[in-house]
Amino acid sequence: MLDPKLLRQNPQQLVDVLATRGYQLDVTKLQELESQRKSLQVETEQLQSQRNTISAQIGKAKREGEDASALMAQVEQVSGLLKKNQADLSEVQKQLKDISLQIPNLPHESVPAGKDENDNVEIRRWGEIPEFSFKPKDHVELGAEQMDFQLGAKLTGSRFVVLSGLIAKLHRALAQFMIDLHVKEHGYQEVYVPYIVDQNTLQGTGQLPKFEDDQFSLASDQGWYLIPTAEVPLTNIVREKIVDATELPMKFVAHTPCFRREAGSYGKDTRGMIRMHQFDKVEMVNIVHPEQSYQALEELTQTAEKVLQLLELPYRTIVLCTGDMGFGAAKTYDIEVWLPSQKTYREISSCSNCEAFQARRMQARMKTSDKRTEFLHTLNGSGLAVGRTLVAILENYQNSDGTITIPNVLKPYIYT
Repeated sequence: MLDPKLLRQNPQQLVDVLATRGYQLDVTKLQELESQRKSLQVETEQLQSQRNTISAQIGKAKREGEDASALMAQVEQVSGLLKKNQADLSEVQKQLKDISLQIPNLPHESVPAGKDENDNVEIRRWGEIPEFSFKPKDHVELGAEQMDFQLGAKLTGSRFVVLSGLIAKLHRALAQFMIDLHVKEHGYQEVYVPYIVDQNTLQGTGQLPKFEDDQFSLASDQGWYLIPTAEVPLTNIVREKIVDATELPMKFVAHTPCFRREAGSYGKDTRGMIRMHQFDKVEMVNIVHPEQSYQALEELTQTAEKVLQLLELPYRTIVLCTGDMGFGAAKTYDIEVWLPSQKTYREISSCSNCEAFQARRMQARMKTSDKRTEFLHTLNGSGLAVGRTLVAILENYQNSDGTITIPNVLKPYIYT
């Protein structure tokens, strides 16, 4: 959520910036509602003052034994008007909030302007692309005996899979390796979180109300949803809290399944494990001082890259343009791993600084050394998407006979 002052004082100056994100701000509607809010606010305060004055007169009249019936009738009339004004003001404020919840974050000044993924900017590459003396297979062919998409479809539906044997063990080993690395080497606190959250939790990180169609909602009067990523519960740890600046940074990591409808993506990546309705991810969340969030973004991205370096998987890092960033991000780095079967790099991690956007929605604040309060900055990043890392290992470490060489750092997790 943007700072309400920006929307109130000069929304017109936001139009061009938001347009680079593909969002058209309805300034006329916003100004109309803001004008109504101001007017109703003034009228409400005047009526409250008038009611208080008359109430005081009633008290005085009664103490002096005078007839207060006329004053009582007057205060009843004012109270009726006040109640109506308060209801109207509440409705206008709700409409303003509904609009503000739909507005994406403002891009950081360092983010390149652009319309879509074609305008993203590559900033570095790491590793050597493998050369094969044979035609490399894709992960579906390589995992045919232990990666059963037909059984997944039978049990649930399309875009679900059943893993077994060594591939299932490799999948589990990857998650454990990532968690161990982030906790032991990068100072993260491991957290186990619910896989089901409520509407307030999803709204806090920006999935609701805008991305309702992407969520798996449960048939329950609780308003429950399956988590789309551990970012949601991890970031909400500080919701409605005021933390002391000395407690920062907070660095959380969790391994969870993630559930996404992938609304609007049907027909894309339908083969294999690239785009699933259920997938596992190791997620990192940073809660930091506003002055340190961009340093934290660089460190978060390097932490995710370290996983790929230790696995010796070639990758590239790109900065997303304004038109390709996620809703809540002010700046995002995507890390893309090389997939031999596709002869291209594919996203395996997304690391974002949301600045105060999520904190403002969650009312997550910090107390400074001079006892002031200000909104925290929140960051999140995949460290990494487990299924896509599995795919990358199968394809990059394949041998001519169809076997897979296990990366050195994973051998202690596999052969024990």
